[in-house]
Amino acid sequence: MQLVINNKIYTDNSKEADENSAFVYSKQNKIFIEDAKKNGCKEFIKSEDLKNHCDFSSIKVIGITGTNGKTTTAAAIYSILLDLGYKVALQGTRGFFINEQRVEEYSLTTPVQLGNFAHVQKAIENHCDFFVMEVSSHAIEQKRIEGLTFELKILTNITRDHLDYHKTIEEYINVKNSFFDDESKKLINKDEKKAKFNPKNCLTYGLDEPSTYKVQAYSFKDGMHVALQNFEKVESFTSMMMGIFNVYNLTAAIAAVHMTTKKSLNEICEAVENFAGVSGRMETLSLNPYIIVDFAHTPDGMKEVLGSFGHKDIIVVFGAGGDRDKDKRPLMGKVAQNYAKHIIVTSDNPRFEDPDLIIEDILRGISDKSKVEVEINRKLAIKKAIDLYTKNSVILVLGKGDEEYQIIYDQKLPFCDKEVINSYL
Repeated sequence: MQLVINNKIYTDNSKEADENSAFVYSKQNKIFIEDAKKNGCKEFIKSEDLKNHCDFSSIKVIGITGTNGKTTTAAAIYSILLDLGYKVALQGTRGFFINEQRVEEYSLTTPVQLGNFAHVQKAIENHCDFFVMEVSSHAIEQKRIEGLTFELKILTNITRDHLDYHKTIEEYINVKNSFFDDESKKLINKDEKKAKFNPKNCLTYGLDEPSTYKVQAYSFKDGMHVALQNFEKVESFTSMMMGIFNVYNLTAAIAAVHMTTKKSLNEICEAVENFAGVSGRMETLSLNPYIIVDFAHTPDGMKEVLGSFGHKDIIVVFGAGGDRDKDKRPLMGKVAQNYAKHIIVTSDNPRFEDPDLIIEDILRGISDKSKVEVEINRKLAIKKAIDLYTKNSVILVLGKGDEEYQIIYDQKLPFCDKEVINSYL
């Protein structure tokens, strides 16, 4: 990865390092310093000192972390800021965007350090006022965000995820919370009991607990209608989006914009209506049959989505990723059993694992097998769900969102839930 500032090249790849560039090293690539020297490189910079070579003072960086809701919250902040007339960049799971243009396709949720710096630099070159970014637990632990000064840090929630990497839920929680140790400006979900943070410069939002931005009331009829209190002021906002988790996401986005601009709460709430949501996140593909696609791939994520349709006969299609946290699989099965009338268990990026064994893990959480059908072929599973549809049903296709591939072994094979659904309809 290369970063270019004032015609000077910075790289973290020893093969690219030479007499015309500086080698940026961290604990990950420190062992390659000698290789960089052999290539003629004479300047070596510690990753923690890289910030001294850049001037990012002209842009406000907003970072969002949490198990669920990062992508939607970040996209909502981006959309609201653009509507209010600001120039904005957005970096996350769906790619890198500047002022409504996609500059790069899908990448890591949070790139390596030089990738972050290069994106911020590009945003500055495009005269952006804000840089909105998703921050993954991997990025926090691996210090990929080192050197960035955040105008605001946001916590959406902390539930179970990435235990293939962090090993224990305690370690995962501690990594997430470590993002909020400092005295920078923070916005914390007050209803998240596992949140620990430095209270200095901290504001909160929530539905249940007393908070700075408190949802007083909400209803769902043709979308959501929400009353939001900030001290003595009460404003309302509406959105075509559904789900209590999206009430949280939009409240966080409104609060973030209010904390980082001089715009009134009323003006910000009015701009929310123009945000239609994120592709593949609680996305309605059809009303008859009623079909929704969502990225939910954890027990809590599934519970949030399925719990939003308690008034419907739920038909759910889902699987679990291979080479990832195995213990969550029966928990996902249990959530499906608690909410769904029909369950179709299928494949979801099996990677190097046997899909049949992944499905067996999921089935261990389902005691009532009468409502379950196993269909390992995801395309057929989706078609079977559509064939089961009746007037009071909703079909929820979960796990992949708007991903355009299925990972089998180390191959990314073309596959998109949305395309399968639309072609069958």
